[in-house]
Amino acid sequence: MDVNTFLNSSYSGSKRYQPEQVKTAQASGFGAASDDYAERGIDLNEELIRNKPATFFMRVSGQSMVRAGIHHGDMVIVDRSINPRSGQIIIAVLDGDMLIRRLDIQLNRVRLIPETDQLAPIDIAACSDFQIWGVVTYVIHTLA
Repeated sequence: MDVNTFLNSSYSGSKRYQPEQVKTAQASGFGAASDDYAERGIDLNEELIRNKPATFFMRVSGQSMVRAGIHHGDMVIVDRSINPRSGQIIIAVLDGDMLIRRLDIQLNRVRLIPETDQLAPIDIAACSDFQIWGVVTYVIHTLA
């Protein structure tokens, strides 16, 4: 047995290795049947974030998007690198206020649509200080 290969003491992380690439010792006996189906753990950063430098987590305040499944206190994942399209849920800054709404673009008209009956759609005037800050890609909320 090559001691240098087996006793590698420096740890440099496990993300770049697949389970079959990890060095193991030869042992006698039978492995557990579930070992055949073992996978690397789920990394939510790898699953939910497409572009790390442009992605942010934000906590939602208010009930403007309840019909879209976004409630007060939920966390949303926002990607600033995605080009916003009509129908997507966005984070917008309108006259200094940050809002979460569904984007509606028709011809030369831009509207921010809430997902509740308590609020009215907002028509964006040409003179408004309006900026789309990012596109919501995921929402995280507790069920209990």
